[in-house]
Amino acid sequence: MKIEFKKVPQSPKEFSSQLDSVEISGTFCKISQSLVKIDAVLNGNTTINCCRCGITDTITINEKADFLLSDGIYQDTESEDLVIEIDNSIIDFDEIIGSEIESIKSDYYLCDKCTQDNDYEQEF
Repeated sequence: MKIEFKKVPQSPKEFSSQLDSVEISGTFCKISQSLVKIDAVLNGNTTINCCRCGITDTITINEKADFLLSDGIYQDTESEDLVIEIDNSIIDFDEIIGSEIESIKSDYYLCDKCTQDNDYEQEF
């Protein structure tokens, strides 16, 4: 699902978009001329590789996804919110889902077998 930045309403509007088996749903609204606020939940399943043995496992995603979208470069450095900069003034929810999935996949993940296996040296 895509929407032009200038067509985003001031009042919260519900949305839902799905990429593969992961869905993002929630609300979005414009909070300033160049910022859109998204309050959403990411649900679904995705595959992920174990960092130790490399086996592919399927995990369930159920995460809150609240962030701001900026039309162009974001200047405010004091904001604690996650800000995603949009280059072409078009919000692409499929791209946002893909980005969130890749972020989850980049986390350190151990499968159940490797979690129970204590035959390794662990640093603290």
